[in-house]
Parts: sequence; C-alpha cells; structure tokens
Amino acid sequence: MNSMSNRPAGLIAIENEMAHQHADALATFMAAAPLAENIAASLRRTGRLLLLGMGGSHAVGRAVEPLYRDLGIDAIALPLSEQLGQPLPIAGRTIIVTSQSGESAEVLRWFAVVGEQPDTFGITLEGGSSLARKVPCLVGAGGTERAFAATRSLTVTFAMHMAILAALGQDAQPALAVLNTPQAPDIGTALDAMSGVMTIVTSGRRLQGVAEAIALGLTELSRLPCFSLEGGQLRHGPMEMLGPSVGVLLFRARDETAALVAGMAASAFEAGSPVVIFDTSGDPPADDVVTIGLGQASGMAAILAILPVAQRFMVAFAASRVADVGTPVRSTKITRSE
Repeated sequence: MNSMSNRPAGLIAIENEMAHQHADALATFMAAAPLAENIAASLRRTGRLLLLGMGGSHAVGRAVEPLYRDLGIDAIALPLSEQLGQPLPIAGRTIIVTSQSGESAEVLRWFAVVGEQPDTFGITLEGGSSLARKVPCLVGAGGTERAFAATRSLTVTFAMHMAILAALGQDAQPALAVLNTPQAPDIGTALDAMSGVMTIVTSGRRLQGVAEAIALGLTELSRLPCFSLEGGQLRHGPMEMLGPSVGVLLFRARDETAALVAGMAASAFEAGSPVVIFDTSGDPPADDVVTIGLGQASGMAAILAILPVAQRFMVAFAASRVADVGTPVRSTKITRSE
C-alpha cells in the first residue's frame, strides 16, 4: 500500500480530480440546458441515437443507452474505431461524439472521413478542442481531466447526458439529489475480499456500462487483466474461469434485472470467487458476499450513486498493487495513434 508519506503524484492527481467531481457535475448540468434542448429536439425528430466514443467515453455511452431507450429513442453506443471500420448507416440518426480531450486519433479521423453531417453534436471537457470546433458541443465544467484513468470526466459526462435526458422529459431530481448528497461508505471489506485475486471481472445488467468503466480503470491503474462481461454473457461459458483468484464485482440497481444480479452473486460465490456488489436496489444484501449498500435508486441516480464509490475501490485496489499507481507506462492520457 502507498503510505500517507509516500504517495505517488499520479495517485494524488486522481484524488484531486475525484474531490470536485460532484460540484463540477452540478455546474455542468446547469450550464448544459440550452444546447441540451437542441439535442433533444434533434432526437425527437430522428428518434435514433448513435453514441460514439473510445475508452471511458464509450463506457458512458453504454451506460446511458437504456436511459434513452426508456424514452423511446432507438439508442446504440459503439466504439468510434468500430464505426470507422464497420460503420452503421448514419443517415437519419442523431450522433453524439464523446471525447474528454476532443483530440483523440479516432475523433480527428472521424471528421476527416465523414465531414459535416446534420444532427451531429459533441460532448467534451475541452471547449477549445478539435471536436468543439467541428460540431456544437456540451462542455463539462472544471476543464480537462489531467490524471490518468477517467474519474471526474465520467461523472461530468453523465451530467451532460442528464441535461439531455431532462430536456427529453426525464425527471432529473433523483440524480441531482445524489450529486448534492454524495455517500462515502466504508469499502474496507470490499478491498479485503479482493486482496488475494489476480484479476477482477466486473458485471452488470442495466448498469453494464458502469461495470465497463470500472473494469477499464482497474486495468489501467492496477496493470492487471481486469475486464467486463454483461451478466448474461458471463453466464454463457466464462463462468469456467471463476475461482479464488478471480474476483467478481457486480452492479445492481432498483430495476427489473436486480434479481438476475443477485443470482449471479450466488453462482460466483459457489464457484469460489470473492464477490462484491455495489448496490442501489434496496433489496436485502445477498448471502455470503460483500454488499456496498447505497440506498435505493435506479437509472441515472443509481449510476451517480455507485460510480464514485466504485472509483474509490478501483483506486484503492490499484494502490495496493502498484507502487507508482496513476503513472502510465504504455499509454498516454490522450491517445493520438490508432
């Protein structure tokens, strides 16, 4: 573990980002309303949404897919690299390109390839970026995220989607309440449960996008092969990998899939894996596993309740494995090559 007197600069940078993510998300939501109305108008007109991004930006797209679908929008999130190589038809779709920096290689090539397209918008943290110069952009408060591994940028990006969803008629009050009163439950038992594992698999149902964001951060920071599988996909064969050296993180909200997540917790425990559930279902804790209870919430409120707590786990787990946590050795914050 990194001691208080020997904390790497990368870890300090991550913690600094996380410290003001709630305030930045609230400011972002308020500032986003005018352009969010324009994006909502486009979505009402097209009825179809294509969410494009890479890394954490794609994970956010995956997390908000079901929220747009709840409102009758035919929403799909794809990695921007996949859309470049095997494209879906884009005619008649509203397109949102998300990039924290607005400068990643895929973003630059996208606009070079497709040129100007109607009903195209951006989400970024950098108002002076190439992305922001190409299309109307929602811009997150607090400026560019400097620390390696996405934390604040994810929360702020969710706030921008919150503004769009609110413009479409979704009640934002439960999510705003979460941002105004963040929870900080003890995660010690979760860290203890995962102390002996060599890899972590994250999994959810409607919260699968959150699971994917945390798996990405775990991999980046701990340098272990952590990855994510949607709950049904984990059932179909990959259960063979489970055992004491493979930890399982599950994400459960107050929705119709909560029982399926509980069932997976029981199955993973029976297979010998340590299991932790980040939980806003309001249901009783699952037997034999660690449950980080965060009240009762669904949709965006569940995402914003769970994400910062799971980030704390992600960072602490990585700090227990890597001396210079937060300092990339093979990657850069802005990926400029394909």
